[in-house]
Amino acid sequence: MNSDKVLDAKGLACPMPIVKTKKAINELQSGEVLEVHATDKGAKADLIAWSKSGGHELLQSTEENGVLQFWIKKG
Repeated sequence: MNSDKVLDAKGLACPMPIVKTKKAINELQSGEVLEVHATDKGAKADLIAWSKSGGHELLQSTEENGVLQFWIKKG
C-alpha cells in the first residue's frame, strides 16, 4: 500500500507511538496516508481507537516478524 509518510515507532512504549502518530498526521494534508511501524502490542488497539476518535480512517493493519504496520488516511 502506498503512503505519503512513514513513521518508525518501533521500540517505543505506550503512549509514545500515539504521540508520534498524532504529530506526524498533523503534518499531512487531508486524504494523505501515514504508514506507522510499531512493536508495542498495545499500539494496535490504541491506533484503532485514536484513528476513529480523530476522524481518520485506518485503511489496513498487518503484523510481520513482530512489527505492527498501520496505514492511516487523514480525515
